[in-house]
Amino acid sequence: MTPTTPKRVRVHHLREAKERGERLTMLTAYDAVTARIFDEAGIDMLLVGDSIGNTMHGHTTTLPVTVDDLIPPARAVAGAARRAFVVADLPFGSYEAGPEQALATSVRMMKETGVAAVKFEGGKRVAAQIRAITDAGIPVVGHLGYTPQSENLLGGPRVQGRGDLAAELLCEDAVAIQEAGAVAVVLEMVPAPVAARVTEILHIPTIGIGAGTQCDGQVLVWVDMAGMTDWSPRFAKRFGEVGAALKAAASAYADEVRGGTFPDADHQFDA
Repeated sequence: MTPTTPKRVRVHHLREAKERGERLTMLTAYDAVTARIFDEAGIDMLLVGDSIGNTMHGHTTTLPVTVDDLIPPARAVAGAARRAFVVADLPFGSYEAGPEQALATSVRMMKETGVAAVKFEGGKRVAAQIRAITDAGIPVVGHLGYTPQSENLLGGPRVQGRGDLAAELLCEDAVAIQEAGAVAVVLEMVPAPVAARVTEILHIPTIGIGAGTQCDGQVLVWVDMAGMTDWSPRFAKRFGEVGAALKAAASAYADEVRGGTFPDADHQFDA
């Protein structure tokens, strides 16, 4: 977004950015330190994702993540961000039972963390949940395409929306969650032409991850973006090699401690 963006990004600013053709930026964040850095870098939206399970908790999927797991990081990110629109995922099992469960989880997330919105996966099947949460005054971000919480049903991380019928169904899902009140939608691992079509027919912003250049914005998991891992998904460009820099710093620290050169006179107190 442009330098004229208000100090705090809010729901109507997302819609206005789409109308002006300004690309939105989103990164995941799981703690106050990285949230503050990304916020000061001008990132528009911070997602406290259930990807914390894969990236920080050592799980192989997002499925084990609970609401209790997400509340402390969501509180930390929301507390650190001064400008960004902070969104928290609803983890697997916390909204699928129906509108009542989804609303209760969302209310808890909002009251205990201070985030600006919640996000969860699904199309027409969760439209009633989106409507109930929106009617309660809570913004909802949708998530279509590859939905990691359904990876066992989908057969793993596979591109979704290939073929005319699949593309049509994805468009129908996108319209359904928009009509239910969603304020934006993440499109994950969707063919670029299909994502472009969804972006064209919706008046809410689309945020792509592995969905091509025609989305209204882009999101990446921050450890992929910053080069913190040995492997990154095909769609995740490494904009730095922070992992290598951190390893080098830790190695230099260890060398100086073992060699007796740290702490030196500049890093200790006189009597």
